[in-house]
Order: sequence, then C-alpha cells, then structure tokens
Amino acid sequence: LTNFHVIDGADEIEVANNDGRKYKARVVGSDPESDLAVLRIPADHQLPVIAFGSSDSLRVGDVVLAIGNPFGVGQTVTSGIVSALGRSHLGINTFENFIQTDAAINPGNSGGALVDANGHLVGINTAIYSQSGGSMGIGFAIPSTMAREIAQSLLEHGKVVRGWLGIGIQDVDQELATAMGLPNADGVLVNSVEPNGPAEKGGLQRGDVVLTVAGKKTNST
Repeated sequence: LTNFHVIDGADEIEVANNDGRKYKARVVGSDPESDLAVLRIPADHQLPVIAFGSSDSLRVGDVVLAIGNPFGVGQTVTSGIVSALGRSHLGINTFENFIQTDAAINPGNSGGALVDANGHLVGINTAIYSQSGGSMGIGFAIPSTMAREIAQSLLEHGKVVRGWLGIGIQDVDQELATAMGLPNADGVLVNSVEPNGPAEKGGLQRGDVVLTVAGKKTNST
C-alpha cells in the first residue's frame, strides 16, 4: 500500500526490503483522487506485514512515528505527535481528511507508514507543507481507516467505486450562521440538490444544515 504519486507514470516498479532484497512489483489498482495505490510483490517467501491500527481513535497530542526513505538516504524513523486531525482544503487530493503531524516528513517519505506507539499503522505519509522543500514540522498522512477501505476496494475491483449523494455543500462559517439566524457556526449547508438524486429521495432540501453524519458530528464538507 503506497501513494499513487509514488508510482504514477512508472514503467517499472521495484520494491526493496530493508534486508537488501528487491522485487519487481506490479500495480493491482490505484486511486488518484485519494492518492493511494496497491502493489503486488511476487515474493517466494512470507513477507513481514504491519498491523493496522485505528486512526479513528487518534487524538491530538498522541505520539506517532513516521517511517520512510527521505532523500534516498535509507530507511529512517522520525518521531512527533498528532498536531491536528481532519485537515482538508489543502489542494493536495480530491478527497482530503489528513492527519497532521510534526514528525519530520521529507521527500522520499511518501507512501511510508505513520505508526502509533505500539507500531500499528495509523496513516500513510503523503505530503509536507514547506517553503524550503524540507520538513518544517507540518506533514500530512492519509488516515489508516480511509486507506484500508480504499485498498480493499482496489483489491476487490481494481478501482474505487464511490457512492453518489447528489448534493452541493459548503462549510458553515460565522458570517453564514449569522445571516441564516443559526445559533452557532456548526454543520454543513446544503446549497443544491440534484433532482431525483439519492439526497432528494432521502428528504434533503436546499438550505438544510447537516449537523451529524452516521451519528458523528460534522463541521466540514
């Protein structure tokens, strides 16, 4: 499981173990919109496999470790904390729900594991915010829960099949909340509804403010 941008446009893909062994890998499926890809490695022996952790249980301040190969120097581990959760509107992917961390992430860390204190996978290191090209303590990882669902879809179908809701939505800021007479700037505003779409059939209307999705509070698109 790696980033799509790591293998995008590659004629040949080689995966190297930290014991020096190398394998020619092939792409099982990729999803540019979430920047994830699944590779198959034709090894003739059992390869070590990381255990998935639950990114849903992460809290700001939790200790995390970032694993990768920054600048091609070799396998490297850096440490930090979860700086923020649910980061979006970054212009990195179509679908964004990033874990932000101050563990040093540099070019070459992409596709590497972000792990918790128990060594369980909680994210896929994907991007950095940097003016210099090096780590400035603002790195982003795709949550493991999201990555696992997408990987499963790629394994089963070779692509990601997404549902269609049929609405246009926008964040509710304080200005909008005041204009609409809302008590506070919570939720997401439905600003358009596709005729005969699933949302309309489900009873959603233009002007509705969605406060929870599947029982979980939501404040962003």
